[in-house]
Amino acid sequence: MYELELHKIMAAELVRRADNERLVREARRAGKAARISARQERERTVSANRDRERFAHAA
Repeated sequence: MYELELHKIMAAELVRRADNERLVREARRAGKAARISARQERERTVSANRDRERFAHAA
């Protein structure tokens, strides 16, 4: 009976650790995605009208 209780305690501890590690990975991914998004937003060029052609047509 003692071994069964120890097994349950150890299994619960492993599940808790796995959950914590998963949360850390998700937080790191979210932080990385936010940094990449912010960098891309800063580097994005502003164009008044993207539909308009860059050069005028020759007559």
